Amino acid sequence: MTVNFPQLRAFVAVVDAGGFGAAADELGVSQSAVSHAVASLEREVAGPLLVRSGRVRPTVLGERVLPYARGALSAVRGVEEAAADAAGTLTGTVRLAATPTVSQGLLPTLTAHWRESCPHVTVRVFEGDSAEITGWLENGTADAAVLVDPPPGPGVRLAVDGYRALLPRDHPLAAEPVVDVRDLADDDFLISPGGCEDRVRALHESAGLRFAPAQRVRDLATLIGMVQAGIGVTVLSEVARPLLPADLVLVPVSPRAARRLVLSGPRGRARHPAVRALAESAVGLLAEGVLASGR
Repeated sequence: MTVNFPQLRAFVAVVDAGGFGAAADELGVSQSAVSHAVASLEREVAGPLLVRSGRVRPTVLGERVLPYARGALSAVRGVEEAAADAAGTLTGTVRLAATPTVSQGLLPTLTAHWRESCPHVTVRVFEGDSAEITGWLENGTADAAVLVDPPPGPGVRLAVDGYRALLPRDHPLAAEPVVDVRDLADDDFLISPGGCEDRVRALHESAGLRFAPAQRVRDLATLIGMVQAGIGVTVLSEVARPLLPADLVLVPVSPRAARRLVLSGPRGRARHPAVRALAESAVGLLAEGVLASGR
């Protein structure tokens, strides 16, 4: 059996992109080249790797092969990046996973900084909930992730992200320096299950309140829009501040609560060399107080 890098790269790209055309765009090659590479890999393993009807997805054999393909690609990238690092010409693409709030509120500042400090490293952002991004980091879909309150281990703390009540600017509590979470019980409470529901639930429980949201919405923009429309109030983290319209305010809540945002690579296997460069650059930005202050 002879399996090569282009075959594995095409197979993984089709799985991640959900189709041959999208994979071709991602790789910068023709669709026929991607199809040929995958077909040749299927001949080598003597079985179909992809279900081609509807959204393209792995077969049972494809699911078994996929983690090994990701591992092989990661190893090749590691060799390339280690050589580039030794030569002082670090290049490559880092696939970075993060939750929607972090992706929209924190990463624009961070990626703009990385573009200047690491101009030859491309950062591609994958957005998902906490469980998804942890899984992506473990299975090799992502090279790094901004994790929320991870267990002790290697990583760079980007921010301590405090929780705030999100209120319309004309709300009776909007001008208060601190809002007791019990005082929010007079309004319908809104929550996004893909966000910080577990931590907001714990915040209510610490205040002796039953957590019973009136509405659950998946999209953060929808949640913000509903508060803006006066449908209810919610609790968000400070990192969401850049996303808010002028007629909404974030007010500190009591009991006080916060989460740690940590830039981390995978556990138990070698990290993409460029992740170290990004982490070191983020430390420099932290020293300026840009991320830690939540601005």
